[in-house]
Amino acid sequence: MITVALDTMGSDAGPGPLVEGAAALSREDGPVQILLVGHGPTLTSLLNTQKYDPARLAIVHAADSIGMDELPAEALEKKPECSVAVAARLVASGDAQAMVSAGNTGAVILAASRQFKRLPGVKRAALAAVYPTEQRRGPRQDPFALLLDVGATLECGPEELLGFAVMGSAYSQVISDIERPRVALLSNGAEPHKGTPAIVEAHHRLTKLQGLNFVGNVEGLDIPRGSVDVIVCEGFLGNVMLKMLEGVAEVVSGLAKDAYANSVLWKLGLTMLSQQLRQIRTMTDWKQYGGAPLLGLDHVVIKAHGRSNARATRNAIKVAAKAVERGLCEKIAQGIAPLEGAGS
Repeated sequence: MITVALDTMGSDAGPGPLVEGAAALSREDGPVQILLVGHGPTLTSLLNTQKYDPARLAIVHAADSIGMDELPAEALEKKPECSVAVAARLVASGDAQAMVSAGNTGAVILAASRQFKRLPGVKRAALAAVYPTEQRRGPRQDPFALLLDVGATLECGPEELLGFAVMGSAYSQVISDIERPRVALLSNGAEPHKGTPAIVEAHHRLTKLQGLNFVGNVEGLDIPRGSVDVIVCEGFLGNVMLKMLEGVAEVVSGLAKDAYANSVLWKLGLTMLSQQLRQIRTMTDWKQYGGAPLLGLDHVVIKAHGRSNARATRNAIKVAAKAVERGLCEKIAQGIAPLEGAGS
């Protein structure tokens, strides 16, 4: 059995949807046990409203929690028994093999970084986000690709970008079952000489790195097309791109709702396109992919969306267990090892 520590506190919707998702998963077949980490009495009360398998679900009390608006370092110092810190310690001690949290992103990254070690050869950890694409890839035809880093490492040199490329490729292989993921650098042009000095140097080194399917540079307009499986960039740019993608999806959805409500012609047109619109909603539904992996550490960490519902929570736990079962950290370590020979 694979044990996943689920930090149930600090999300936008509170612990209710997370407990519901964990309870639902406990009733399914599969090698997953779940430790619900949070305020014990609250979690007990919530569990009493759910059907669950008590053999696969347990509560670990945490006296405190960190809110979304709190400063991570300051909050972790003041609240050593907060749920995210307790969940990280459970993994570090071996009581669990993976950690999932829908709480404060900075606190999740910091708590994990303090309790876990970086894999040998990894310069900096990376937070990777899954985003919807037009093309589908792999045997499961996933309509998603990977963007990293999106906030863990704001500024990167070429060494960090190389590491992100290897880690993203490994994750795509393990989770999406893509045998040779197409990896690209995000730049302001497809030519090898375009981009910052770090991007240009990383491009030069990646072309010589054997075992990685590096296809060159891509631009921002290529992101939703799905022409590649993994896009590599520094955390500042990745975070801006991720927020923009989320914002565009919400604006388009809002415009469609307004048009449907206010115009007979639009209502007729949207009704005729209902099947295609349902396909678009399915493709852009972040709830089905679980969450964002924090890559480069010696344990699996999945940062679920702050608005995670029961379905998203269930999928985040399943992704975490799958990453452990398939040896994600070991695969990353194997891929990072040759980087010492990828210098200029």
